[in-house]
Amino acid sequence: MHKIMALDIGTKRIGIALSDYLHIIANPHSYIDRQPEIDALKKLDEIAKENNVEEIIIGLPYNMDGTEGSQAQDCKNFASRLKSYKIIFEDERLTSDTAEENLRNRKIDFRKDKGLVDVESARIILEQYLERKI
Repeated sequence: MHKIMALDIGTKRIGIALSDYLHIIANPHSYIDRQPEIDALKKLDEIAKENNVEEIIIGLPYNMDGTEGSQAQDCKNFASRLKSYKIIFEDERLTSDTAEENLRNRKIDFRKDKGLVDVESARIILEQYLERKI
């Protein structure tokens, strides 16, 4: 059995979420700094190995009209360096807005720690994927 990891890849940070072994629940995990990129890749690999991850869901930031912009290409370039895993891209439009709303509803102040939004975004990306997979 294995877990599924989801990533919300930003220019500064990467939010991380993990499924349970039954692929039912999307749990927030942590966030890491994206730079230096080699360190980020090593840390992601460590987390993946610790959690027996075989596939990684990566949020792809499409433009609102459904086209891919420079941010989507940046995510794909980063993903291409995660060669040991099955990579699946998931539409992540509006996940940051939803993440902020979720955190506000739970009375979590994220203004001083934007990484909390990245982690919640990763959890939402994973949840969307798991719900579709059922």
